[in-house]
Amino acid sequence: MGNTVSCCVSPESSPKLPSRLPAERLEEVQTSTEVSDDNTVPYLQHISDREIPDELALESNPSDHARVSTIFLSKSQTDVRDRRKSNHINHISHVSPGPLSKKYSSCSTIFIDDSTVSQPNLKSTIKCVTLAIYYHIKNRDSDRSLDIFDEKLHPLSREPVPDDYLHVDPEHKLIYRFVRTLFSAAQLTAECAIVTLVYLERLLTYAELDISPANWKLIVLGAILLASKVWDDQAVWNVDYCQILKDITVEDMNEMERHFLELLQFNINVPASVYAKYYFDLRQLADDNNLSFPLEPLNNQRAQKLEQKTFTFNHTAVRKCKGYSPVSGNERFHN
Repeated sequence: MGNTVSCCVSPESSPKLPSRLPAERLEEVQTSTEVSDDNTVPYLQHISDREIPDELALESNPSDHARVSTIFLSKSQTDVRDRRKSNHINHISHVSPGPLSKKYSSCSTIFIDDSTVSQPNLKSTIKCVTLAIYYHIKNRDSDRSLDIFDEKLHPLSREPVPDDYLHVDPEHKLIYRFVRTLFSAAQLTAECAIVTLVYLERLLTYAELDISPANWKLIVLGAILLASKVWDDQAVWNVDYCQILKDITVEDMNEMERHFLELLQFNINVPASVYAKYYFDLRQLADDNNLSFPLEPLNNQRAQKLEQKTFTFNHTAVRKCKGYSPVSGNERFHN
C-alpha cells in the first residue's frame, strides 16, 4: 500500500508552548533566518519554535487538546435540555413516558457492554458519530461553506440534487445509512469512525466552515477517506471508494482529498488523549439520547475478554495513531 507513515502521536495532548521565547533564543532564531553571504538556503523554524499568540493558546481546538470540550456535545445540549423539560412536564401531567428500555444491574446480575475505548462496538459507535453529525447540521451557526464540498457542484450520484437541498436538514437515519454503507463496504473499524469525527470537527474549526445540508456528504466522505488511511492498517484506496460510489471519479476524490488535507494544514495527528475524550463524549451523547450500547449479563468469559481489551489499549493506541508527511511521497494518499 505504499510507504508506511511515521508515528507522531503521544498518549498525552500537545504541550502548551510558552507565550514568549527567551531573549537569547529569539535572537538566535532571528539571526539564523537571515540568508548567508554564500546564498545558502535560510534556516527554517520548527513549528515548536514559533510563537503562539496568547489568544490562540486560550482558544484551543477540541480536536487537538484533550481538556477542551467537544463541539458536538455542546451543540446537542440544547435539544437534551428541551427534551428533559418536556419529559418533566409530561411526568407532572401524569402522562406515561413509555416503557423503560435500560437494563439495571442488581446484586445477582451485572449488565455490561463489550464496548471499550480501544475496541468500541461498531454499530453503536457509528450511530453515535452520525448523531453527532446530525446535531452539527441541525444546530449550525451559519452556512459557511466551500465549493469543493458543495453537492450541487460535485454530485455523488447522477440523480438530480433537489432544489431545496440547501435548506432541508437530513434526518439522523439518512446520515446513518450513508456512513454505515461506506463502513460496511470498505470494512472499516469503529475506531476509524471516532477519528472521522475528530477530523470533521478539526476541519470545521481550522477552515471556519459549517456542516450543512449542502455539504455534509462530501465533508463526511472526505473525513472517512482520510481516517481510513491514517488509522486502519489495511487502508482503502480512493479507487475503491469509486466502486462504492459509482458515479464519482477518482480524480474528483483526489482533488477533494487534497483540499481536505490543505484545510487541515496537514495536521492528522490524533493524540490518544483526544481519541479517548471523543469516545467518552460519544458515550455521553448516547446516554443523553437513549442510544444504549448492547448490554449483556457479565460472566467469567466476558470478564476475561474485557480484561484482555483493557490490557492491550495502550499498545494499540500508540501503534495505530499515525502521522502523514506531505513530502514523504506516501502512496496511500491521492490514489
